[in-house]
Amino acid sequence: MGGSPASHLVVRIRGDEERVADRLLPPGDLNVARSRVSIRNQIRILRFRHGEMTQQQLADRVGVTRQTVNAIEGGKYSPSLEVAFRIAHVFGEPLEEVFQFVDAEPVRRG
Repeated sequence: MGGSPASHLVVRIRGDEERVADRLLPPGDLNVARSRVSIRNQIRILRFRHGEMTQQQLADRVGVTRQTVNAIEGGKYSPSLEVAFRIAHVFGEPLEEVFQFVDAEPVRRG
C-alpha cells in the first residue's frame, strides 16, 4: 500500500468463531461516514428494565466483549446488523425498539 494515511475499522465478535471485519477507509471517507449516519439506542434503559443487567452480562449473551457493548451503548460506533439483532433478541424486543436510525446533516468544515 502507498504511504497515504488510512483508518481501519476492526470488529471482533466472540462466539463459535472469531470473525474480524477489516475495512480500509481513506481519511476523508471516515469523516463522511461519521457525519451522515447516526444510530441511537435504548440499550442502557433495556439493561436496567431487565434486572439491572450489566454490560458484561449482555456482552456474554450477545457474544461480544464488554468494551464493544460499552461503545455501542455510548454511540461511539454502530453495531453490525447481526450484533444488533442479537442484542434485540436478548431483550425480546423488535430491532426498531432497541435501535433508531437518525439521518443527520453532514458536518461542514470551513
